[in-house]
Amino acid sequence: MNFLVAITKPIKRVLGKFCSLFPFSVAELLVVLAILGILFIIVWIIIRLVRCEKKVHLVYQILLTFIASALSLWLALSIMLGATYYSDSFQDQSGIYAEASSVEDLYKTAKYFAEQASTAAAKLPRDGSGQLDISLDEIFNASSEVYSQAELQFPFLSMQELVPKRVFFSKVMSYFNYTGFYFPFTGEANINVDAPICLIPSTIAHELAHQRGIASEQEANFVAILASTTSGNEIYEYSGWLLGYIHLINALYKQDYDLFLEVYQLVSEPMLADLRANNAYWEQYETSAAEVSSQVYDTMLKSYGQSLGVQSYGAVVDLLIAYYLPC
Repeated sequence: MNFLVAITKPIKRVLGKFCSLFPFSVAELLVVLAILGILFIIVWIIIRLVRCEKKVHLVYQILLTFIASALSLWLALSIMLGATYYSDSFQDQSGIYAEASSVEDLYKTAKYFAEQASTAAAKLPRDGSGQLDISLDEIFNASSEVYSQAELQFPFLSMQELVPKRVFFSKVMSYFNYTGFYFPFTGEANINVDAPICLIPSTIAHELAHQRGIASEQEANFVAILASTTSGNEIYEYSGWLLGYIHLINALYKQDYDLFLEVYQLVSEPMLADLRANNAYWEQYETSAAEVSSQVYDTMLKSYGQSLGVQSYGAVVDLLIAYYLPC
């Protein structure tokens, strides 16, 4: 798999560089065209079935074509993306491993993130409601610097920076509970820009981690937090601390409620305003479509050996403790 990834990685980067010439997401355009194409094919099939006399033979042809097309797409996806899940991981290459840790270690790390995020939150401009008052242009323009320090520490993360793409149909992504996605056939990192502004920077860093060949969701989250908190950019630093805090405090809540309350009381009012806004935004998208989307993605992750499926987003906690645990 390492050999296969060594071949596909530069191909995806060339594709990404080519697609960066366009101001829009080529991946999103391809998805829209695919949906329209499928609708056209369905109408065409219905018309053919109505007019055709040898319906059994036609149905056989349609099923055979569908199976062959689906297998071809799955093969391409497995080569361009799936193989990465079985190649050397971030943990293999960095020597930082997610290991079992005590509740005390979890508490200390969560407390550290709460303090860092609260301090970072106070440095940023706020609107009348107390939420972040940062423009998307400012966030996207700074994305090229996010990995500058992380690349020095971990050279295997180095690559020519490509500006992430803003998804036009971002609200549709929210209905399916997606904040971003990496599209291997165009090499693009695609971002839901309708989501709350406070976590868009760390989402960008997450998708840029996938762009660098980090397949695992728990590792991509950890790399995103690491890159953001060491970036030197106040917006990304805050977003990284905030993302890490959310994962850690959720884990602490399940383990020890008293310690959870102790850490939660450390959170500053500006940070609380962002957390409330984030929760309120996603509550309106708790739909059956989001649940189905989560199940489909969970199944795909497990098919690539990610045994925790969607829960692997939470497993980032062990990596955060391993790296950030205060002495």
